[in-house]
Amino acid sequence: MRTMTWKRKLGYAILRPIIKFIMSFFWWTCRVEKIIGDEHAQQLIEKGEPIIPCYWHQMHIFGSWYMRQLQKRGLKIGFLISPSVDGEIPAKIVESWGAVAIRGSSNRTGARALKDMYNTIVKDKISPVTTSDGPTGPIHKFKQGAVMLAQLTQSPMLPIAYSASRYWELSSWDKFIIPKPFSRIVIAIGEPHMIDKKLNAEEMEAARLKMEKDMNDLIDQARNAL
Repeated sequence: MRTMTWKRKLGYAILRPIIKFIMSFFWWTCRVEKIIGDEHAQQLIEKGEPIIPCYWHQMHIFGSWYMRQLQKRGLKIGFLISPSVDGEIPAKIVESWGAVAIRGSSNRTGARALKDMYNTIVKDKISPVTTSDGPTGPIHKFKQGAVMLAQLTQSPMLPIAYSASRYWELSSWDKFIIPKPFSRIVIAIGEPHMIDKKLNAEEMEAARLKMEKDMNDLIDQARNAL
């Protein structure tokens, strides 16, 4: 495992404000024109219980923007971040927002990450954000982890998507979306999904597919509203 040398600490100290500024740049220059279905999130916030926000891996830029809006309304937000040194910068950025950095990796310590997120919800009343096709895809394929977490905690999953009027799309596996400066943004929020504790494996798979479909439908809904 790589260690945090003084050179690495210095490099991260320099990079952290740069990356934070880049994120803020897109938030400042793009215009969120509409948030469809925002009432779904508001109703959950008013109940005062944690939720499981879900958006695709490619939608970090305005997915995290919307998370910050929910945070300002009283929702306690957490982000799952790699426990390796590579996670130091995003962890510090998340903490600077007043959110919680949950240091786990669904690649190497998936069971531990699930346990940590369970404790975050049940004990700390934190709402952990999940990028539900991450960290390696396939793109727009909802993984079972969030469904299991929702069943274990009896916390609702909240599907989220957005579309930009103009954007760059990276060649990475997730086709990461970078809205072009001064583009218009529409965010779409779906109805929350509760997972009954008594569901069997077949019913859990049906719930996973339903969440996947709803999230992909939200992309079309946001795109059509631009």
